[in-house]
Amino acid sequence: QLHHHVEGEGTPVVFTHGFLNTGDVWAGAVAALGGQAHSLYWDLRGHGGSDAAPVGEYGRSYALADLGRMLDVVGRPAALAGHSLGGYLSLAYAILHPGEVAGLVMVAGGPGFRNPDSLAQWNVGIDAMTATRPELPDGVGEISKHVDSMVMDRLGEITVPVAVVVGERDKQFVASAAVFRKYLNVVHEVVVPDMGHMVHAKAPEAVAASVRAVVAALG
Repeated sequence: QLHHHVEGEGTPVVFTHGFLNTGDVWAGAVAALGGQAHSLYWDLRGHGGSDAAPVGEYGRSYALADLGRMLDVVGRPAALAGHSLGGYLSLAYAILHPGEVAGLVMVAGGPGFRNPDSLAQWNVGIDAMTATRPELPDGVGEISKHVDSMVMDRLGEITVPVAVVVGERDKQFVASAAVFRKYLNVVHEVVVPDMGHMVHAKAPEAVAASVRAVVAALG
């Protein structure tokens, strides 16, 4: 079972959180939308109120199948908003299921890695993070690990309108925003002053404004 919350009417928007967060981190942004979108936020498998999965069933394909189940709830095509891991998964879904995605809101998100050393370093960091959290479900770290450069290599296939939100102090993802400007149809971008990686929790209005910008670009 995947825990999720739905409210509002209008364009479907699915909000996906980052690694080791929960869906309710989006509650402020959804409230700031004032019901102007058919918003859904959810907990990834093994996170929050969603069920844990067997070891080996946390990789990208499983997470994307779960994201598809959330689109079943609100309808297609939907705009996908994602933070960090949620942003990466939203990009991957848009590449693999282009007819189901109307727009993207990337909040401190990135496209993964082409450099194998950077990829390996990221995965080592995920192992180190989960090793300090014995309460986590076994194998949940796989949901945030990278196994290839598929998203980076295929970014140019994404043609839908994109909004980008990043905190000024979130240097890694400020760099990702420059990649998005190069390859994607960025219609709205905001760098929130003096904010770090959890920019969506601390500046929910910036996320709401970005959702509105993408919806407006859809006509």
